[in-house]
Amino acid sequence: MAQEALLNHSGLKDGPRSLNEITEPVREHLNGFRTFFKDEIRSDVFLLDQIIQYLLRQKGKEIRPTFVFMTSRMFGEVDNRSYVAATMIELLHTATLIHDDVVDEADLRRGFLSINKLWKNKAGVLLGDFLLSKGLLVALDHKEYQLLHVLSDAVKKMSEGELRQLKTSKLLNMTEERYFRIISEKTASLISACCECGAIASTDDEYIIKKMRQIGLNVGIAFQIKDDLLDYGVDDVGKPTRNDIQERKITLPLIKALENVSSSEERSIRRAMKKRKKSSADVDKIVNFVHKNGGMTGAEQAMMEYTEKALTELGKLPVTRGADDFKELITFIITRKK
Repeated sequence: MAQEALLNHSGLKDGPRSLNEITEPVREHLNGFRTFFKDEIRSDVFLLDQIIQYLLRQKGKEIRPTFVFMTSRMFGEVDNRSYVAATMIELLHTATLIHDDVVDEADLRRGFLSINKLWKNKAGVLLGDFLLSKGLLVALDHKEYQLLHVLSDAVKKMSEGELRQLKTSKLLNMTEERYFRIISEKTASLISACCECGAIASTDDEYIIKKMRQIGLNVGIAFQIKDDLLDYGVDDVGKPTRNDIQERKITLPLIKALENVSSSEERSIRRAMKKRKKSSADVDKIVNFVHKNGGMTGAEQAMMEYTEKALTELGKLPVTRGADDFKELITFIITRKK
């Protein structure tokens, strides 16, 4: 029902299309971006270049560059500033993923062995640092100081969000208020920056830039809630990783479920979450608890509310073209299966 309501609001009553179809209007820009990105991260250091070539084979969905180009296209032309913005953001995003893999001791990334698994933690940290420095240089080389300010602020917020989550996962004292503050910083801030930078690249209108920053923030929050819902999923999308449960991260589905039970039930589930090594029975207990006590429904409702906010605010802006494409991208984000 929630998905139907979204499709009706967004004007997409035939249902969401595939990401490949949705990105068709900016396909040429994404192709140009890939070339721009590869040129920027090329290195004469043999080991570094070897790792970078491996990294380039791990192509993700390119959601964030797509947000940049779709935003620029809505309010003007996609030009060199848009490519600089998309490249800076992708460098930043890739660096944070590599650093996350080191911190989490992850073995896989997008179906490939992680950088730290193949080349050890030191190489992973140094590669992340290299990519961050390249992001700074791209901005300075092109004299894009406004874009640099936006992205620097996003990096700060992402780091603060990760540290807040680290503290709350150790203390297991997550609340809904803390949850939304953390995901606003660690996930939504970057998508917000994508939309803000895309607007900066194509318009000087401060009202539009400010509104796109807020729209991106709302979309980013919905994006993270969807990720958290997927970790508790039981449908036909394949076996969920349950990483959040194993890593003792209390996310919105569990928070919402805990609101509907007695104190004794809450203590029992919190004890299960507190275990560093959880059995499959422990994990199943937590997942079943969330489904039984309305955690999925509550989290999905919150996701829809943030999506509706983004769509409503977008409808107030003087978009010249591409509004439906942008809406379809939002729809894809909250209806995706992985």
